Amino acid sequence: MKKIKNIEFVKNVTARYKNYNNYNDYMSFKDYYNQEVVEKLKSDLNLKNVMAVPKVIKIAINVGAGEAVTNKNVIEKIQEQLMTITGQKSMITKARISVSAFKIRKGLAIGVKVTLRGKRMYHFLEKLIRIVIPRLKDFRGVSDSNIDRNGNLNIGFPEQIIFPEIDFDKIDKIRGLQVTIVTNAKSKEKGKKLFELLGIPFKK
Repeated sequence: MKKIKNIEFVKNVTARYKNYNNYNDYMSFKDYYNQEVVEKLKSDLNLKNVMAVPKVIKIAINVGAGEAVTNKNVIEKIQEQLMTITGQKSMITKARISVSAFKIRKGLAIGVKVTLRGKRMYHFLEKLIRIVIPRLKDFRGVSDSNIDRNGNLNIGFPEQIIFPEIDFDKIDKIRGLQVTIVTNAKSKEKGKKLFELLGIPFKK
């Protein structure tokens, strides 16, 4: 019975994210941070000024597209998928230098990225923590090594279909993507504490 209830819960939440298009009134995860996480961080880190409490500044999602060297349509398809996942138009990243071994010329489109801030950032962060990460196959927690010395978290996802908005039957190819959660923590320890309180599970 418990398993059936869990399955129903996941289906309901997944449907919610698939159908959710209005970000204007969606503040629940931001409210959770402001009302619960801030005070806990202030106490645990022994901070006197609330302005010194670590917070998420932006989230960057990147998809590499080396295959675009031989297939120009790839970039457009990746852009469509990132738009579906994030609800925001993406930017094309271009090669800064030429690499003859890989037939890459300077200025050639080699990837796609999206940078989220504000309401869309919190919406994506909640989805990432409560739905996407738990769906990772054989997941045993995020490694500490994924946090850099400035308190930013980098997570690689091997398949875009792990995101509930993506319809497997409508994609052209399985592709991985990189998610970077940027904070103002300024240290690995403070960054990890922030992520733990937000709900990201780390390896024990």
